[in-house]
Amino acid sequence: MHRRPVLYLLLVIGFSVGAAGQVPADDTRAAEVIKKAVAALGGERYLNVKTQIGRGKFSEITKEGVVISFRSFVDVIVYPNKERTEFKGQGLKNIQVNVGDTGWVFDGSMEVLRDQNETQIANFKKGIRTSLDHLLRGEWKSKGKVSYVTRRAGALGRRNDVIRLTYNDGLVVDFEFGAADGLPVKAMYTRTNADGEDIKEEDRYAQFIETTGIKVPFVVDHYTNGKMTSRINYESIDFNKSIPDSIFAKPASAKEAKKELKL
Repeated sequence: MHRRPVLYLLLVIGFSVGAAGQVPADDTRAAEVIKKAVAALGGERYLNVKTQIGRGKFSEITKEGVVISFRSFVDVIVYPNKERTEFKGQGLKNIQVNVGDTGWVFDGSMEVLRDQNETQIANFKKGIRTSLDHLLRGEWKSKGKVSYVTRRAGALGRRNDVIRLTYNDGLVVDFEFGAADGLPVKAMYTRTNADGEDIKEEDRYAQFIETTGIKVPFVVDHYTNGKMTSRINYESIDFNKSIPDSIFAKPASAKEAKKELKL
């Protein structure tokens, strides 16, 4: 529900994860925080989400806080590993589709249809692994472990519980949840860029709205090294709608890709 594989990873050209700090493992307390968060988001209704269709606006922002791109989007997810995102802006449409180990993109500015390369597919997979849904639905199990880190001060006098998901291959993601209400606050991880520099990435969740018994953050802001770089602002989210497999298939031509998405 709140992963950013396509919406953010179009902006990131591959990364490897930096080393994690050492913290005492407290699996039981971490499990309690996860359980509380799942309950806050809708319990079994949240856990039983199979598909999601999100519509809204996506903004890219400079380090100076200037919006340089503002596009509408439709994001279609079939859990656990199918996603199609369409962006529209300035009369152009761009599409990115991922299905497990495969994917394709359509560049509307050049009217080019092509398969994704290994880096793009790897980014999609890592985007899933750093996502809130992947943590809360337990899709990481057998591939890593969770531990309780600390309770720290949050915004406006709030306290947040921090838990850490450490994958067997070294990927580390920290998640913060409101200590009082259990709602997700942020997700944080470190990547290493092409120059070998460690870059801190962070998603912040806000404006929770209940939709068919499931609470959803309609605003997701992304920060890089403490500076806001993009915003997802949902206008609507629908769950468990029937999604035809055909929308994930690569079209035969650019002309076919330009056709309106029908759901």
